Amino acid sequence: MISFTFHHGPITFAGVLLIIVLCVADSYFTIDIVSRGGQELNPIMAYYLNRSPLLFFIVKYSITCTAIMMILSIKSNYIWGIRIRPEFFLVSFFIALALVVQWQLFLIHSATD
Repeated sequence: MISFTFHHGPITFAGVLLIIVLCVADSYFTIDIVSRGGQELNPIMAYYLNRSPLLFFIVKYSITCTAIMMILSIKSNYIWGIRIRPEFFLVSFFIALALVVQWQLFLIHSATD
């Protein structure tokens, strides 16, 4: 019988929550920047943003949560013979989102000066 239940600790849970918070912040700041005249560079997300900011948020949030669930469902992965744990992917995801949010904050701050 195949089991997909893995137990992750409180640090992983906190990391997941931080990624979700960064996703929400990224969505909010993207909508704010676009409303100030900026543009969404991702053509797929730009399509959803042009349809509706709420739809944009729902799609972005859904993609993020799906990616997190997929990452957490992997016990470990081997890339070029090196064992990589799912926490590595979560940390990478967190760093990427944190850099995006930092860039957005810079854009918003420089636009208000």
